[in-house]
Amino acid sequence: MDSDIKEVISLFYETVHAINARDYSSAQLDAWASKDDQLHKEQLWTESLRNNISYVAHINGTMVGFVDMSHSGYLDRLYVHKDFQRQGVASSLVNMVEFEANKLALTRLSTDASITAKPFFLNRGYQIMQTQNVERNGVTLVNFKMMKQLT
Repeated sequence: MDSDIKEVISLFYETVHAINARDYSSAQLDAWASKDDQLHKEQLWTESLRNNISYVAHINGTMVGFVDMSHSGYLDRLYVHKDFQRQGVASSLVNMVEFEANKLALTRLSTDASITAKPFFLNRGYQIMQTQNVERNGVTLVNFKMMKQLT
């Protein structure tokens, strides 16, 4: 994953600004995925992704998505390339971390889902625990604390 970090961050930035634009204002998108923050994010995410269970999906040599989950079952990041939405990429990535969660004998997974991602997680059996107002760079964004019980 370390060698992919620049591409991961680029995919994150482009996805947030293209896909989440239907649910968030441009000020919210800039606070969430600031171009100015990329170098700092490279260092922070390299460490985080290294410590988490992380997967990157490629189709014909193009990075189309990535996911990571902590060893305690927090699904931290799930992003799919803006040109590969609704093609099963997110489902495949989440299937992989849910499989790992079962191997770790975790009883539940949690995530903080955006307005945009909420329907995806609801369809996968996650439940909304609470609506949250998160502040980033002085801008408030709404997201949802969601949880899924594993069998």
